[in-house]
Amino acid sequence: MRSYELMVIHRYDMAEPDVRDAVAEIEKAITDRDGTVKETDFWGKRRFSYEIDHMTEGYYSVVTFEGDVELQDTLHRSLALLDSVVRHKILRQYPAKSVASRFVSHTPFTLVNTSREERCNE
Repeated sequence: MRSYELMVIHRYDMAEPDVRDAVAEIEKAITDRDGTVKETDFWGKRRFSYEIDHMTEGYYSVVTFEGDVELQDTLHRSLALLDSVVRHKILRQYPAKSVASRFVSHTPFTLVNTSREERCNE
């Protein structure tokens, strides 16, 4: 199972309890499809940095979960169809160690510490 982070922006004209219920439905959809919700963070109403569909603010929430690729695809399709969702983004989380090791193991050169005089004499 892979780890994902889902950010959802709900419409500003919804009541906060309705938004929390919508986030709870997303969590239920994840658990119904054999996923596990690790953490849910409700940010509340925030102002957008630019206008989206003539809206300037919305309710932000972040759900961290584990699941398979089919679950991620299903969530993406479902959230894209909801009128209450302004935007959503699903990101795969990688362990920090493996990302760093990818960059370190593929360096095409080695660093050599030489003085300026040695470089000029060559």
